[in-house]
Amino acid sequence: SAILNDDDSKINKNLSSLNFNEIDVDLIRLNPYQPRTNFNQKDIDDLASSIKELGLIQPITVKFDDNNYELISGERRLRSFKQLKIKKIPAYVRKVNDQTSLEMALVENIQRKDLDPIEIAISYNRLIDELNLSQDEMSKRVGKDRSTISNYIRLLKLDPIIQSGIRDNFITMGHGRCLININSKDK
Repeated sequence: SAILNDDDSKINKNLSSLNFNEIDVDLIRLNPYQPRTNFNQKDIDDLASSIKELGLIQPITVKFDDNNYELISGERRLRSFKQLKIKKIPAYVRKVNDQTSLEMALVENIQRKDLDPIEIAISYNRLIDELNLSQDEMSKRVGKDRSTISNYIRLLKLDPIIQSGIRDNFITMGHGRCLININSKDK
C-alpha cells in the first residue's frame, strides 16, 4: 500500500476481524449459501490424498454463530478432512454478519475456475438480489467487467433444458447466449 500510495485501513480492518484456530470438524455446519452444487468425488479424493501427504495448505474460513461454526469457504477441504477422519481442521474464524458471510462465500466461489457458467450466473444473481447491488457495483466487488456479469445473468433466461446442457458441457456458454434471443421452443 505504501508503494501504491493506497489506503490500507481496509486491509487492517479485515485482518482485525480474523482469528486462526484448529476446530473440531464435527462442530462445523455447512454453508447454506454454498453456490457450488456439484462436488466431484475424484477431486475430493485427490485433495484428501494431497492433504494426507503435504497437510492442509490453505485453512478453511468459518464464522462463529449460535455456539457453532458455519463454513464460509472450503467445503471440499472440509469434506477431505472428514474422509480422512481427521478430527481438527485449521480455520480462519471471521467476525462477520450473515450478509458479509454470504458475500464472501459467493465471491470466493465465483473467482474459482471450476464453477460452471450457470452456477456463476446464479451466484451473481443472488449477490445482486440479496445485497441490493447494481451490476456496476458487482463488477467492482468481483473484479469482472459489467458486461461479463450481464452475460452470465442473461443465461438464467434460458430454458432449464438448455441450462442443463451448459452445466453438463454439451453446449458452451457462447452457444447458450446465442439461443437467448430465440423465443420459439420449436426453433
